[in-house]
Amino acid sequence: MEIIKYFMLGLVLIISIIIGKFLSQKYSLRLEELEKIYNLLNILKTKLKFTYEPLPEIFEEIAENEKNNIGEIFKKAKEKMYENTASQAWEITINETEKENKTNLSKSDMQILKSLSKLLGQTDLEGQISQIEITQNFLQTQIKEAVNEKQKNEKLYSRLGTTIGLAIIIILF
Repeated sequence: MEIIKYFMLGLVLIISIIIGKFLSQKYSLRLEELEKIYNLLNILKTKLKFTYEPLPEIFEEIAENEKNNIGEIFKKAKEKMYENTASQAWEITINETEKENKTNLSKSDMQILKSLSKLLGQTDLEGQISQIEITQNFLQTQIKEAVNEKQKNEKLYSRLGTTIGLAIIIILF
């Protein structure tokens, strides 16, 4: 009977540690997604500047190379470009992504991405490139914030999971 008791207490500790790690993981994922978006906007800016490809083709290429949540954003925006302007397609896609909560991005991150829609496909090449650069500057600030949050909260949730698990063991023992 003692073996079962110790096994169950060990199981409680392991589960609480896993829950703590799971909760801390969202900060790493947000940082990864922000960095990925920043890099994809770099690709978008470069392709606009040097290849003069239409936006739907660039978005399709980005979506094909990125098989994750962020690639899905570009894929959906590309599909919506056939019915709407590029600006409208991007804004609709970001709004839908925010409602569906398919990414780890915060509301402020999504607002920054929405701001890209102001000039996307609306102005000349230089106007679009400058809007992408402005968006990237805002994303850099968000990336710095995400790094700080990750450093602070990852340890917090990991230790909190372990501490709660130990507290439960002490109470039950």
